[in-house]
Amino acid sequence: MQRCGAIIIGAVAVSLYGGAGFAQNGPAAAPADTPQQDTSQPDASQPDASQQSLPQDVPPQFLRPENAAPSLAPQQNAPPASPNGPTDAATAMTGAWEFSNADRDKICHFTFRSDPAAGGHKLDVDPNCPNLFPSTATMTGWSLDNYGDLHLLDGEGKEIVDMSQVEGGMYDGFTPEEGRYILQAAAAAPALSADDMVGDWAVTRAGGKPICLMTLANSPAGDALALTVKPGCDPFVMRFAPAAWRMVQGSLVLYSAHGQNWQFEENDPKTWQRVPETADPIVLTKQ
Repeated sequence: MQRCGAIIIGAVAVSLYGGAGFAQNGPAAAPADTPQQDTSQPDASQPDASQQSLPQDVPPQFLRPENAAPSLAPQQNAPPASPNGPTDAATAMTGAWEFSNADRDKICHFTFRSDPAAGGHKLDVDPNCPNLFPSTATMTGWSLDNYGDLHLLDGEGKEIVDMSQVEGGMYDGFTPEEGRYILQAAAAAPALSADDMVGDWAVTRAGGKPICLMTLANSPAGDALALTVKPGCDPFVMRFAPAAWRMVQGSLVLYSAHGQNWQFEENDPKTWQRVPETADPIVLTKQ
């Protein structure tokens, strides 16, 4: 009986003092008015929101730095050629050029200038060019674009013929009406030799009938080569009295016995026109 009473008293003591000890050692409740702080760290595995729209394999140098404002500037194409003056490429174009068909049996000459003109720069076309290439009748200007292509223009700056640069500084163009064109610097054009010029030639005026026949020989005549005038030659030619000839820098020069000379430039290998041209043009045609 006494043993049972002791056990009951001990159980009561444990219940009272053990509960109190648990209350003292347990976690204290935080005051209700103390603000809670978020001490969690950002997850490094999650990408920044500003980068989430980019593909995962974008190289880092193309990523926008954090907190950087996006650029609002519009994208622009390459700037056009400056209209204020000729570029280095345009300056290199100035001078004398030969304009021909692919077979070079039709040839005329252009002079590219740096003076301003509608849509580009001024172009001088030989008066005989429209007889060979009707498209050149209204050509008065030229321009180069940023790709190096050449545009031959009319008086309003509209394109008549477009040409692309090919090897050796030559330009190549095409129109359905006249076929293929070749443009090359006059100095680079193949020059005819004296052997190419030997033979019989007819002199005509203003596209009429021949008024004189002459033979260019390959035999020496002083510092030049011999020339023979056939009987029945027009007095206009006989007053000049051609006696010799030679090729000078691609031009055909006839020399008279009086110390004068007539100079001719090539329209095509068989047709040469006297320069400077007059109102009554004189043409040599190979027979």
